[in-house]
Amino acid sequence: MSLSTNSLLALAVALGLCFGAAAIGARVTTPEIPTWYASLAKPSWTPPRGAFPIVWPILYLLMAIAGWLLWQAEPSPTRTAALIGFAAQFVLNTIWSPVFFGRHDITGGLVIISLLAITLTFTVVMALEVDWIPGTLLVPYLLWISFAAALNFRIWTLN
Repeated sequence: MSLSTNSLLALAVALGLCFGAAAIGARVTTPEIPTWYASLAKPSWTPPRGAFPIVWPILYLLMAIAGWLLWQAEPSPTRTAALIGFAAQFVLNTIWSPVFFGRHDITGGLVIISLLAITLTFTVVMALEVDWIPGTLLVPYLLWISFAAALNFRIWTLN
């Protein structure tokens, strides 16, 4: 794969979109951590507060590179399915924080993150069929979302 101007522009767009979504999530989430979120009952296995600002930038970077690689792949029905799945999971990812943290809607967050986990699983499967690299880059994100969904579920049952 050559890094043409168009390819680099596509990478810049992918990075901008992913880190734009990260900024939206952080803007909604950050003020709620010491207040509303701190007041919730959470399981003992909740990650420490400092884990999230380390994990999420890495996941957004991997997501951006995976999306870019899918966009650059040879057109095919599988690539199209992977890109549709990628777009769907991206939208679900972007709206989770405003629903869970912004609206304090634990149930709505659980519905969204459950749909996100399903959509992301589909995306990973399709991406792996297109090329092992973008599919593999999405696996840590899928693992984290699966963990986050379990955490969201437990918070829902405790509150």
